[in-house]
Amino acid sequence: MRGDAERLVTLGRITGLYGVRGWVRVASDTEPRENILAYRPWQIGSGESWREARVAEGRVQGKGVVARLEGCSDRDAAAALLGCEVAVHRDQLPPPAPGEYYWADLEGLTVRTTAGVELGRVERVLATGANDVLVVRGERERLIPFVRGEVIRAVDLEGGWLEVDWDPEF
Repeated sequence: MRGDAERLVTLGRITGLYGVRGWVRVASDTEPRENILAYRPWQIGSGESWREARVAEGRVQGKGVVARLEGCSDRDAAAALLGCEVAVHRDQLPPPAPGEYYWADLEGLTVRTTAGVELGRVERVLATGANDVLVVRGERERLIPFVRGEVIRAVDLEGGWLEVDWDPEF
């Protein structure tokens, strides 16, 4: 697998306050959403500014997740965390099942067609109702559905590429 253990993978973000005792609302990208609470420690921040944070308490609350971080005991301290991303080091994640990939592992891969035409690199992955979509940035941006077998023909994480059955003009 490419990358190193120190690489951060975003699992969610702090989106709101919950109560007056330092709890925050967390928008989780994990499935199921409460799995974000199982990863410890969290890395909190954005861009180049990150710090380690430990979850003191957490639970499902309605349709979301709420958590209180160690050292965060009041609403003002919690408010300072609004907008921060919640990430973990890549090596904290369990290995994906065969044929499955973490989005973070696909980002940065070179995308080429079955005819060998390079289309660019995976910039990010989007979730849609039907299937995930690769955002590929090359000489222009392309949106390529992540449909194994039909569009995605091969993925080589070690080699840093994926092969697609895709018309370069599309």
